[in-house]
Amino acid sequence: MATTIAATADVDATATIGDGSKIWHLAQVRDGATLGENCIVSRGAYIGSGVKMGNNCKIQNYALVYEPAVLGQGVFIGPAVVLTNDHFPRAINPDMTLKSGSDWGAVGVTIGDGASIGANSVCIAPIKIGSWALVAAGSVVTKDVPDFALVAGNPAKRIRWVGRAGVPLEDIGDNSFRCPTTGAHYRQTSSDQLVEA
Repeated sequence: MATTIAATADVDATATIGDGSKIWHLAQVRDGATLGENCIVSRGAYIGSGVKMGNNCKIQNYALVYEPAVLGQGVFIGPAVVLTNDHFPRAINPDMTLKSGSDWGAVGVTIGDGASIGANSVCIAPIKIGSWALVAAGSVVTKDVPDFALVAGNPAKRIRWVGRAGVPLEDIGDNSFRCPTTGAHYRQTSSDQLVEA
């Protein structure tokens, strides 16, 4: 499958773009970034230096994926999402000199396979978003999110569990849950984690 890069996109020569990926108008992919196969980087999105993305990821319009973010397979990043990379951001040093790349240490957001980050959410690095988790639109994520968790709010808190289909699971008792879409079963462990049954 052919790779498509819009004429108005800015893709660094050292970036690796997988087969079948599409990079649309005004998107920027920086040096050393790696995109898997069949990824979509939509209009105006930014992919930072050295960011790693698995296959089948979708980055929606104007999302900002700052380095050193790592995205698993099939990750969805909604419109205007921001993945941050600085604990204590400042433009200048204490002596009023402009900060350079060597004046701070980047920290990243890691996102597991199949997870989705809703529109206009902010993920404050360093955190890990678990596989198949769902971050509701407009959330501010300040701590790790377990696999299959649905989190919402500011700061984001777990409000439900979701399955691989992304819809809230039905509680069927005895710490067990069922997906109303696929019929798949899940079990909540004593450590407040969800696993596939």
